[in-house]
Amino acid sequence: MHEMSIAESVLQIIEDTARAEGYAKVNAVWLEIGQLAGVEKESLRFCFDVVTRDSVARDARLEIIETAGQGWCMECARSVALSALYEPCPNCGSFQIEVTGGEEMRVKELEVE
Repeated sequence: MHEMSIAESVLQIIEDTARAEGYAKVNAVWLEIGQLAGVEKESLRFCFDVVTRDSVARDARLEIIETAGQGWCMECARSVALSALYEPCPNCGSFQIEVTGGEEMRVKELEVE
């Protein structure tokens, strides 16, 4: 379950930022996760609750913002929307698509005290 390592990494970012900025509590965390990142959101929520129990982010609300998948079709030379990896181009049916967006993950915002 890679969601646990993702949650631990997010907590590390939160704790590093808390030390650098001098805040004592995190009330909410907004994560941007691409639709093609392969993250099970409910598993990530569970793992986040587990790893933050004894931390500055204890009881923090986790908000997940899903970003759309995008690719570049080399056959028809168009930018296309993708809902899953390895799907054909919705315009021409080609599988020669380079993913250009939707695989990223980042901590977008923190609500702190």
